[in-house]
Amino acid sequence: MVKTFSFWRNPIVLEEMTPEDKYFYLFLLTNTKTTQIGIYQITKNEMALELGYSIERIQTLLSRFEEHFQLVKYNTTTREIAIKNWGVFNLNKGGKPVMDCIRAELQLVQDASLIPYVSKQIASKEIRSLYETFYNCEEEENLIHNETKGEEEIRVENDPVCNHDTKEIVQFWDNNGFGLSNLYAKERLLALLEEKTFQQPKDAILKALSIASANNKRKLNYVLAILKNWENSSLVTINQINETLDKPNRTTKEKKPNDSPTGRAIPHDFVLDLSAGETK
Repeated sequence: MVKTFSFWRNPIVLEEMTPEDKYFYLFLLTNTKTTQIGIYQITKNEMALELGYSIERIQTLLSRFEEHFQLVKYNTTTREIAIKNWGVFNLNKGGKPVMDCIRAELQLVQDASLIPYVSKQIASKEIRSLYETFYNCEEEENLIHNETKGEEEIRVENDPVCNHDTKEIVQFWDNNGFGLSNLYAKERLLALLEEKTFQQPKDAILKALSIASANNKRKLNYVLAILKNWENSSLVTINQINETLDKPNRTTKEKKPNDSPTGRAIPHDFVLDLSAGETK
């Protein structure tokens, strides 16, 4: 969440920006495409549609923010935008869940030259150091994601379980409409990886997310309620969870089609005679 008091006290915002500039800047900081790292993918068409502007107007505003204000960078090839002061507004404290979430999203950045552009404004040394692991300072202006793919794979191999599990959970959350900018929810889910409730915590979390998505209940509380219900039922492995979820289906299949309905049974030899009782 953007710290609004920091935004409105910014001298550039106060003295140089027009109302339209402020509106556009707030959009870049708060739209549904934003991530925790200040780098995200958004097309000019999407900006135009959400703001009600023409493509030409969006291009003018982007150029103004890149060249005049020097507050953003936009890669027209990868459609990624980097917000220079993102760290000033959002990245003020770390912690393992936060760091895991940031690490997972940095791994998805295609244009790695955008990473140092954001990291230079981050006050937290811990968070800034994490950003720095994703680029080479000597080549930061020309570094592209595909040039460092091998290095990133090596980093993932050094801690394969942590990085892979974190990345899977964050990707599922982001790609299935749970809320890209909901940092608290992601932190809460990632914190569950450290708990000993489930033998395979990542699989249990992904299963709960999948159920929530299928039921169109994409809320953290709903996901946590599913996990709590499994915990209360002593379902600690993914196999136990799957078996329990499959029981209703098996019961339906095993039900005999010729079972009589509840209530008074009808004799099998009963014949309905519609003419019975008529006077001839």
